[in-house]
Amino acid sequence: MRRALSLAGWALPAAAPVVPSVARAFGIPLRIPHGVALTFDDGPHPEGTPAVLELLGERAATFFLVGEQVERFPSVAADIAARGHEIALHGYRHRLLLRRSPRAFADDLERALRVIEDATSRTPTVYRPPYGVFSLPALDHVRERGLRPLLWSKWGKDWQRRATGASIAARATSGFGSGDVVLLHDADHYSVDGSWRNTVASLPAILQAVTACGAELCSVSQAT
Repeated sequence: MRRALSLAGWALPAAAPVVPSVARAFGIPLRIPHGVALTFDDGPHPEGTPAVLELLGERAATFFLVGEQVERFPSVAADIAARGHEIALHGYRHRLLLRRSPRAFADDLERALRVIEDATSRTPTVYRPPYGVFSLPALDHVRERGLRPLLWSKWGKDWQRRATGASIAARATSGFGSGDVVLLHDADHYSVDGSWRNTVASLPAILQAVTACGAELCSVSQAT
């Protein structure tokens, strides 16, 4: 019984991405105070990231980078920073935190920070876990390390095999408005091969929806 209770406590924040009351209970933001934040997970990617950057132009976005991919493509990570976008943290390995010990998670976090700082000359201040799933020890450690956790209020489910540019844009902008954080992916390292192409195809409609709702497009930290 004690072990079952311990495991339950370990996984308590895990439902936060899909149960807003859980996110509120653990103080994990799903939204920002104002504006709209486009966020891109799982990069950098040698094709997907440059394509996204080209479409964004001067518009601000936040990129949650994976350390092992930054090691593979450091110049792409550096280009994100050079263009003025926010560099955020998605860990070193893209693995479910519920399967990681507190020590393994802490080591992963530090390794990711070193790699990302070396490549971009930026120190991330915002963290999103792989799959959006926190364990309780990981959430505590993120805050102790001075990082802010963040999930999302809208997503395009652009990693799915059946996703299209139109379906991603429609899902991501349904009920759209100021305060929304949109989850997208500029890479296919951990999803369907080539899925970033659908994300790129969705961006013009998503950017148009931001303009239509009258909200300012901003990075996460610009709005907080």
